[in-house]
Amino acid sequence: MEYLIRNARKEDMGQVLKLVQELADFENEPEAVEVTQADLEKDGFGENKLFHCFVAEVDDEIVGIALVYPRYSTWKGPVIHLEDLIVAEKMRGSGLGTALLDEVVKYGHGLGVKRICWEVLDWNDPAIEFYEKKGANVLRDWDVVQLDEKGIENYMEDLD
Repeated sequence: MEYLIRNARKEDMGQVLKLVQELADFENEPEAVEVTQADLEKDGFGENKLFHCFVAEVDDEIVGIALVYPRYSTWKGPVIHLEDLIVAEKMRGSGLGTALLDEVVKYGHGLGVKRICWEVLDWNDPAIEFYEKKGANVLRDWDVVQLDEKGIENYMEDLD
């Protein structure tokens, strides 16, 4: 199978959003995706670029993505966060996940980052096995902490 891994373009964001929705469906969160194609276009290609995205193309169809953004560790320095590595269900097991992760690691190395970090659902055994085979450490003693939009609003109300 021939494929191309390349930097995403603004006009790819519709197909990228379809893959994001496919992932949300797989993770049993079909209603969770709030981001729009316009959001992705603005945030990835606007004046204040917030992320970098790679796409995997087969026969002119985008069948995988890896979306990263910069972070900073007070212990290590610059890092990047891999928000999503998505391969279309019909293409899983084809090597595209490895090709996309390779591109992310090369990108991070080129930036001189000290770490690349991401999350994986604890029930996604195939993904965990994949990442561990690639040398990633799955930190099972850390919890992810978030304030969602409602949590932020509640917090702000409590400040008043």
